[in-house]
Amino acid sequence: MVSGSEIERHDTDILILGTGGAGLFAALHAQQSAPEGTRITIAVKGLIGKCGCTRMVQGGYNVALGGGDTVERHFMDTINGGKWLPNQDMAWRLCKEAVVRIHELENEIGCFFDRNEDGTLHQKAFAGQTADRTVHKGDLTGIEIINRLMEQVLARPVEKLEEHRAIGLIPSRDGAAISGVLMIDMRSGKFRFVRAKTVLMATGGGPTMYKYHTPSGDKTMDGLAMALRAGLPLRDMEMVQFHPTGLLAGEHTRMTGTVLEEGLRGAGGQLVNHAGNRFMFDYDDKGERATRDVVSRGIFAEMRKNNDPTQEGVFISMGHLGPDNVRKKFKGMVKRCEDCGFDLAAGKVEVVPTAHYFMGGVVVDVDTRTSLEGLYVAGEDAGGAHGSNRLGGNGVANSTVYGGIAGDIMGADIRNMASLREPDETVLASEISRAVHPFSREPGLVLPLRKELQEAMWEDVGVMRTATGMNRGLAKIADISDRLMETGVSGDNLAFNLTWHDWLNLRSLCDVSQVIAQAGMARENSRGAHYREDFPDAGDMADSYFTQARQTGDGVEVTREPVQFTIVKPGETILPKDEPETLVAAE
Repeated sequence: MVSGSEIERHDTDILILGTGGAGLFAALHAQQSAPEGTRITIAVKGLIGKCGCTRMVQGGYNVALGGGDTVERHFMDTINGGKWLPNQDMAWRLCKEAVVRIHELENEIGCFFDRNEDGTLHQKAFAGQTADRTVHKGDLTGIEIINRLMEQVLARPVEKLEEHRAIGLIPSRDGAAISGVLMIDMRSGKFRFVRAKTVLMATGGGPTMYKYHTPSGDKTMDGLAMALRAGLPLRDMEMVQFHPTGLLAGEHTRMTGTVLEEGLRGAGGQLVNHAGNRFMFDYDDKGERATRDVVSRGIFAEMRKNNDPTQEGVFISMGHLGPDNVRKKFKGMVKRCEDCGFDLAAGKVEVVPTAHYFMGGVVVDVDTRTSLEGLYVAGEDAGGAHGSNRLGGNGVANSTVYGGIAGDIMGADIRNMASLREPDETVLASEISRAVHPFSREPGLVLPLRKELQEAMWEDVGVMRTATGMNRGLAKIADISDRLMETGVSGDNLAFNLTWHDWLNLRSLCDVSQVIAQAGMARENSRGAHYREDFPDAGDMADSYFTQARQTGDGVEVTREPVQFTIVKPGETILPKDEPETLVAAE
């Protein structure tokens, strides 16, 4: 249908995929670090500042700013929360650089965060942390950060490719480096190949293959699907974080799955079951302030006890804190609940665990480099920093910290890259053929297949897992994938052909869902977000391993790789004011 001569070709120096916190910060830092005259291009599936996951952040930004809190304490919370699976060098850099980045957000980007009466930044309590360290702008923190970043980027000479969908990472002819990225200009339906010396993949995660999910429906793991096809190793792919409290508003509204943020429980919100009983202390001595994985399992267990099919979830109750106080502190969520017919301030709101964040991702080093020269990954696309469980408030910190690092490194690295690389035309043609496949089939319905996938992942590869369930899930995924390949799309008009993009979305989700289930089968213990009822023990922390998945000629291969305890070992902690090179271990 499309030949190589019909591809629009475009050159730049630095190409950034995604305009969330990672992508926009990378653009700003790359402009500062790159040589004068460097061409910087940002491409996004939607509109700059109007899409992505960072914009949807409610809770806040974790950073140790004193008052008894330290970077070391933040680091240890991150390692303990991740159940000793994080890449410790990445976790340390996240916690350390967050201090720098929060001041940059305020003083250079122009963000306004909530403050105490003495003028210091207000920091609220978040679950799984030993200090109140979450900086925020009410419960609309992400909007504040993205709006200010958007203003900064739009004011600079950065090329913008909006509504450009990335569909393939194209290697150089010798396969040793990246040449560029194949995209679809959604406004025209035409293919565009953009060559670049360096490429940052910051497309975000978005586990929307689950029945209940928080990201918008256009977030479909495209980046990880592309990385998989490019042969890059992916780690921790079984680690899907379920936020405990997603709004349960019914199938008639897309508000279902929307997060009711962790600050509610941090402020004293209570979870009650259908009998009206507070239950979380039955599962953990921290109650509602346990980590997200623990609270999600507690809620899921209560849901399984309930035999009333008209009431699926449990309830969050805030009224005991004073309705006026709740309305003042959480006005965004109170309004959101009111729009759906619920009274968060004085009543009870039904909630359910909702797929929220993906801890897994591409294997990168602490400078965001991948094994493919010229390709960098930051934000939710990158694995390692969180291990098996992300602390609430560490997500937007991770994106902005590593987005800035990526921009600095790319700007420095292109000084040693003399020219653009010629692409492997065979791979380019293969990616185009893959994308136009549905036009060769009789048009059908894509949405029912996506709903089938969401049900299968929720039931068989969700909050609680078993080998039997995951094998059943793999069979369902394979069946859905086969039927998708026989489902066609009308090609009469490719401009804003949303059915075509729905098809591409579902193919990415199927590819990544398969790897999630395979990695889950390979992990025969329970750590953080991955809980196996047939292997409930966490295993020996000293023998911790992470899973690594890679696509081969025979399919996806999953191996186990030992965790390197580069800073601290299980059973140890670190003392404040020590650098990692001189840490003193203590019981």
